Amino acid sequence: MAAAAATATLSDDDAEERVAATNAQMMLLTRKMIEIRNILQEISTGGGSRSLTRVQLPSIVVVGSQSSGKSSVLEAIVGHEFLPKGNNMVTRRPIELTLINSPDAAAEYGEFPALKLGKITDFAQIQKTLTDLNLAIPDSEAVSDDPIRLNIYSPHVPDLTLIDLPGYIQIAAADQPESLKSKITSLCDKYIASPNIIVAISAADVDLANSTALRAAKRVDPRGERTIGVITKLDLVDPSRAIDLLQNRSYPLQMGYVGVVSKVPSSLATRASSGLLSRFSGSGDSGDIGSVIAKNEEVYFGRHPVFTKALTDADDRTGQEQVTLGVINLRNKLMRILERTMAKNLQPACDAIHQELEETAYQFKVEYNDRPITAESYLAQSLDSFKLSFKEFAGKFGREQVRSMLKSELDQRVLDLLAQRYWNRLDEHPDLALATLDDATIKSILRPVSELPSASSDDVYWHRQLDACVSNLTKSGVGRTSTTLVSNALSGEMEHLVNSGAFKTHPYVKTIVQDATIEILNSRFYSTADQVENCIKPYKYEVEVEDQEWSKSREHTFALLKEEVRQCEAAYYKLQRSVGGGKKLSQVEKFVEKSRKGLVKMDDANEVYGFSQALIDKGREGLFLTKRADILRLRMQALKSKQCKSKDSKYYCPEIFLDVVADKLTQTAVLFLNVELLSDFYYHLPRELDARLGHGLGPQKMENFAKENAKVRRHLELQDRKQKLELAAEKIESVIAMQKTRRLQPA
Repeated sequence: MAAAAATATLSDDDAEERVAATNAQMMLLTRKMIEIRNILQEISTGGGSRSLTRVQLPSIVVVGSQSSGKSSVLEAIVGHEFLPKGNNMVTRRPIELTLINSPDAAAEYGEFPALKLGKITDFAQIQKTLTDLNLAIPDSEAVSDDPIRLNIYSPHVPDLTLIDLPGYIQIAAADQPESLKSKITSLCDKYIASPNIIVAISAADVDLANSTALRAAKRVDPRGERTIGVITKLDLVDPSRAIDLLQNRSYPLQMGYVGVVSKVPSSLATRASSGLLSRFSGSGDSGDIGSVIAKNEEVYFGRHPVFTKALTDADDRTGQEQVTLGVINLRNKLMRILERTMAKNLQPACDAIHQELEETAYQFKVEYNDRPITAESYLAQSLDSFKLSFKEFAGKFGREQVRSMLKSELDQRVLDLLAQRYWNRLDEHPDLALATLDDATIKSILRPVSELPSASSDDVYWHRQLDACVSNLTKSGVGRTSTTLVSNALSGEMEHLVNSGAFKTHPYVKTIVQDATIEILNSRFYSTADQVENCIKPYKYEVEVEDQEWSKSREHTFALLKEEVRQCEAAYYKLQRSVGGGKKLSQVEKFVEKSRKGLVKMDDANEVYGFSQALIDKGREGLFLTKRADILRLRMQALKSKQCKSKDSKYYCPEIFLDVVADKLTQTAVLFLNVELLSDFYYHLPRELDARLGHGLGPQKMENFAKENAKVRRHLELQDRKQKLELAAEKIESVIAMQKTRRLQPA
């Protein structure tokens, strides 16, 4: 007898070990298939050229009417309240829920892969995020087929993939679109198609004949091969009625029915609503509401003999007398069904993955010759290309270019000073209120430049005019002006390099280059401007002129005035065309000239002569251009005369002397601009970009940068698709090999 008892004990132990080993193998298969599913989902949502329509791995899709207890069942399986809740329809998008059993996890947590929010250990925060994502769908649309992907890691959950869908409705509310019912039906039909497993949720207090979930499942799965029925709220009906519903007689399903009482006991409702229930401390399964619900179910079923008599462990066998009760048994049954369905789809999925891989590999070979690329390598290549362009620019934009640019700026200032002090007519001078002065006073203040060649060499008036021009030119803030001019030129050139080079499609990097440019230039701006101002101080008191300098400036000034004459003539020609010809403009000019002499009244321009105010303004402009061109020609003749050959004639030839001063200011400023600003900028910018781009960008920013270029994005996405398909093929082949090994092992 003792030997027989020992043999029986050993047999029981062996059976338990075999069951444990089978469960472990089943969980391993399911987990690996979930990993493969996640890889394929990343391919489908990664922005690639096409989706993986041929590869179909089964998921468990949960459907049911609103208020059928669908959310409670899912939360009981997960062990936490995390789904959106509210008075109005709050589940507006599919929630693709992946449960990952993590026995070694320090804490339970959830992740939204698409949102990159990291690990969220507070399930109330998960619930809030899901609610916000759902309510982001406007009321006018009500539902969307854009799924929300949520992964939950916990030692208390099985490896499962569950999809929660918006609940069926019978009629749309007043604030909902009339098409809502059909939109929900279409969305659910998309997910309950083969090969997915359908979990049809029905409340026990509603006749199964009126179950929208069973009706929808019957439509796509008429033989009931992929549907498991879940009857909720068993505590709301008579126990015998509940057993009758679960015996799979009226509406038979090959996977049968499971009955649950998936609600938190009323004594714990307050703690559950406050979130305290999900934060229980302790060991085992006491830290989740799933265990609380399971214990509540055990108590409820134990109180009624009819349940006690029918209670049995859940399995995937079908039989009219088979009754399965409880959330725990539902979880186990779902695990077995998912494992069995996935095992059946292994080879077709493997073939489809290999077909997709072959097509993608061929496409990658044809388009890119199997040339690999990474975001880091593209960034480095782009940065090197920009540096090369920058180096070429630095070689072209040096001292001579700065000198030319600054000299052009000072040339314009010289022209403005000459116009103000020498060339303007009496009635065009901006500083005089002519109406308050008599003729003698006006002539003593401003004399026509035509008198200059015949003036006395010691004429104080012309001496003062030239001295005033020199003073204005040397004290006009040349240091700040020249530094600003070069800084703006460098900023503009950097913007041009970015917009025309490797970074032209990258707005984020554009900002980095612009910020680095501004910071470097600003750091040197004030010191450079001060250095220039200090070095040109001597010219504010005395300017010595060499014969060679005078001769050079004489030629330059003549060319400058010649260009001014050309511009005056071009502007006058354009003005003639705008008024309808030279004859019309001449008539208006004569009228304006007569009005200045008091021969006609300006008030008669429109009524008597038919000249509008706009036409009068153009007549004034035409007179100005004509007089200015005449004065410029007069001064050009003076510059060519013998009087302007010598540097001692500076008061007779102010244009030449001012050009000499401008040239000296330019040469002095360029020396310090080249050392203090240009060289410093050329040295620091490449190093600053290395720091900000080469080392300052994280992997995600590098990837975002690379994908801003459409061609590179295409390259990266196709390469990523190929790599992920290779990984999926490798994993599914290992699963198939594991299944073959499992079948060869003795029972």
